[in-house]
Amino acid sequence: MTPTIASALMPLMRGLDAETAHGIALKALAAGLAGRDSGADDPALETHVLGLRFRNPIGLAAGFDKDAVAVAPLMRLGFGFVEAGTVTPRPQPGNPRPRLFRLTEDAAVINRMGFNNGGLDGYVARLRDLSADRPAVFGANIGINKDGADPERDYPALYAAVAPYADYVTVNVSSPNTPGLRDLQGEERLAAILDAIAATRATLPRTPPLLVKIAPDLADDALGPIVTTCLTHGVAGLIVSNTTIARPALRSAHAKEAGGLSGAPLFSPSTEVLRRVHRIARGRLVLVGVGGIATPEQAYAKIRAGASLVQVYTGFAYAGPVLPRRLADGLAAALRRDGLASVADAVGKDA
Repeated sequence: MTPTIASALMPLMRGLDAETAHGIALKALAAGLAGRDSGADDPALETHVLGLRFRNPIGLAAGFDKDAVAVAPLMRLGFGFVEAGTVTPRPQPGNPRPRLFRLTEDAAVINRMGFNNGGLDGYVARLRDLSADRPAVFGANIGINKDGADPERDYPALYAAVAPYADYVTVNVSSPNTPGLRDLQGEERLAAILDAIAATRATLPRTPPLLVKIAPDLADDALGPIVTTCLTHGVAGLIVSNTTIARPALRSAHAKEAGGLSGAPLFSPSTEVLRRVHRIARGRLVLVGVGGIATPEQAYAKIRAGASLVQVYTGFAYAGPVLPRRLADGLAAALRRDGLASVADAVGKDA
């Protein structure tokens, strides 16, 4: 099945409950039924950050493949990088269903999944099977269990477990669906977690770059301390941002559901936070722009706001397997239009 054929089946999938459709999509991907991208990336898209080479700056955000069951097939769709997780030390079922809602009229999704995943052991076992000669960069996204968690113990242990297999590791302290998790973005708690991870990293033979994923709902005066804490504790980059608990004007019947909102309504606020973080970091952290990207111009806007890399999630859920190639080709065209030779030349142009 080619990405085009797979995309043609998307309307049928939308007739199903959102979480059921997502599960079927993952099974189809794992079975190799989504095909592969046959396009070629424009050389201008090649990006070198985090000590890594990205064939293009278009990535898949964590949350789509929580258990790393379809990483290789997702990479074959044309993504420059794929991030899997969030994985927690122990398996957990997450919150009661229903917990995933399409807001079709708003091109958005609300989720309150609650870090449902099969746990670290199975996740790492699947990473062992990933080829070292893979077509895209792989990121592991790590988090803590809802019950019995000790962040200063759990994050370092998670990092150590995935370090042999991941090209980079993201510390998720910003999901709104695990009680108390966002409190870990505070300066003191974040510093304690990063100190603990640093102590573990000092003992490991392989230490992939460390990133931190932050919320879009942070107050302006919280951004500076987060950037400073990351800079002084060995963090290489920030992912901006996770889902939002804010509720702008929405049309869907599901608008009042609890959980994190993603998709089109998140684009403007997350891009503004990205722009502010870029101004504060002044090139000292690699920034990954996430939130509401569905078109090449939106990906380009994130880059011009300060992102070296971008990620999609809700846009991919709606558009299907054709989206990575559409974004990559459109981004290359935007760079040519503006006389820019590379993605790096566009980073922060509008910040």
